[in-house]
Amino acid sequence: MPLPTISRDELRREIESGEQLVVVDALPPISYAHSHLPGAINLPPERVDASVSKRIAEKDAEIVVYCANPTCESSIDTGHRLLALGYANVRHYPGGKDEWRSSGLPLERAGAPFVG
Repeated sequence: MPLPTISRDELRREIESGEQLVVVDALPPISYAHSHLPGAINLPPERVDASVSKRIAEKDAEIVVYCANPTCESSIDTGHRLLALGYANVRHYPGGKDEWRSSGLPLERAGAPFVG
């Protein structure tokens, strides 16, 4: 079953408005540490089962998963695992970090703005 998607512009608006939103970077920890979307948490597919209950307490939380680009499958895997664990409001940002960066939108590195 395909995950519902969210566009770059919709996601940007939701992040900037401060809406209650959990942005999930599904890339490996080293990629997440290098740069990630503002406020994102790191939850690669292989860590979902062990970490999600500590990272996302509310099963009805609005969640957006992403990875590097449209060909990256990690975000799909993480999203489907979240659904299987009972998280009901999961969307996918298919453009990922590459589209976000190429559009000139801000990234963070270890909680600080990333320029590069």
